[in-house]
Amino acid sequence: MLDKTNATAPNFDQVKSELDSASHAPGYVYASPEAFQREIDEYFMKDWLYVGREEELPEKGDYLTMRLVGEPVIIARSGDGSLNAFYNMCVHRGVEVAFGNGNTRAFKCPYHGWTYDLGGKLKGATHMEKSKGFDASTARLKPIRLETWHGNIFICFSPDTRPFAEFISEFENDFAFLRMQDCRLGNKTIIELDCNWKLVHENLMDFYHVNVLHAGTFGGRFTWDNDNDVILKERGGVSMWYKAGPPTPGAEPLLGKMPWLEDRDYSFSSEGFLQPNLTLFGRVDCARPFVVWPLSESKCQIIAYQLFPKEVFERPDIRETLKIYEDYLKKVLEEDRMMIESLQKAMSTRGFVPGPMSVLEKAIHHFLNGHIERVLEPKQEETADSRS
Repeated sequence: MLDKTNATAPNFDQVKSELDSASHAPGYVYASPEAFQREIDEYFMKDWLYVGREEELPEKGDYLTMRLVGEPVIIARSGDGSLNAFYNMCVHRGVEVAFGNGNTRAFKCPYHGWTYDLGGKLKGATHMEKSKGFDASTARLKPIRLETWHGNIFICFSPDTRPFAEFISEFENDFAFLRMQDCRLGNKTIIELDCNWKLVHENLMDFYHVNVLHAGTFGGRFTWDNDNDVILKERGGVSMWYKAGPPTPGAEPLLGKMPWLEDRDYSFSSEGFLQPNLTLFGRVDCARPFVVWPLSESKCQIIAYQLFPKEVFERPDIRETLKIYEDYLKKVLEEDRMMIESLQKAMSTRGFVPGPMSVLEKAIHHFLNGHIERVLEPKQEETADSRS
């Protein structure tokens, strides 16, 4: 397979070298449509994906619709209180049966009127009684696997992916202490960037740039031990511990500490990356899952959730305080925007040559090598096929 960004076959040997002699990845990794499609097939169609918070569907009949890497999805809370996920496609012709979000007793296809209950089961299909072999009792919207973890919702398109408990085990060990099940969603921020989705995650785990690009926000208070605080996990995952303080102007603890973190210093901060697209930040006052969705090889969407202890929502000033957190988050993300969009522009040029990595880019090096091994290097069967 040729690298269409610079007309040479992609070579990952330098990326796979030891960190102190490694280079960054070639432009192919970020600008190739072929590489992008491999990522969709290997990651997003196979792995567990973070899609939101349980409190976004508090009542029976509540539903959310979304289109994830091109796939139309409904998440709904049934009459028994359980959450279900299924494809947002009528089994008749594939028309979407729900739009946006809201509350309903049933989903009805706007094209031919087929009706489904909140669990996706077909309840009515007029004028189908004469169609041979059609059995309404066995027809339903195609189900999607769904699991919850500490108030967070995950789905999986593949029926064959490893059990969720196995998938989440490392995160459970490292981040259960944040007790997100005892938090509520304070705000949800959505922005689009003109860059490859991986560059966002690399930027989020890139401690090297923090003291430079973010010197005017949180960078001046940011410290860590590169050898002991950056812990490499399976499949390119990372857990990191550092000092930064609450994510507010001046690192002011506007809402105090989360009750279960009273023994931590105000500077306490943590971060975890879980393939394929979840970065979780833990601070002394909040937890913040960041999800990055690919839109194309050069465009992505970030959804940032800021979670706070349930008790703080009783404060009379909570609305104004949450806006301070949200505005500060947007400010920091905008500081990153120009840099990572500029990176993306370089990836599709003939003149781009990957530069050497710093030893401070330990997490990025691990992330890229996990990605190359799983997605970009030819599988043995593919190599055999190409020779036949």
